[in-house]
Amino acid sequence: MEQIHIGQIIKDKMREKRLSARRLSEQLSCNRSKIYKLQDKPSIDTSELRRISILLKFDFFKVLSEKTFANDSRLP
Repeated sequence: MEQIHIGQIIKDKMREKRLSARRLSEQLSCNRSKIYKLQDKPSIDTSELRRISILLKFDFFKVLSEKTFANDSRLP
C-alpha cells in the first residue's frame, strides 16, 4: 500500500492556494512553527485535519480515501 504523507499534501495545497504558513497559523490561532511541523508530519489528528480542510476549502479526507483505496482489488 502506498504511504500517504498528509503533511506534504497540505503543503502542496497551501502552495496551490498561495496561502502562507503565517496566514494559516493566524487562522488556526497557532504559531508558524506549528504549521511547518504539521507539514513535516505523515499523519495528523482528524480534528486538526478537519479545521484545515474547512479553512482551505479542500476535502483532505477524500484525498486520503481515494489514495487508500485506489488500487485495492478487494473492493466491489
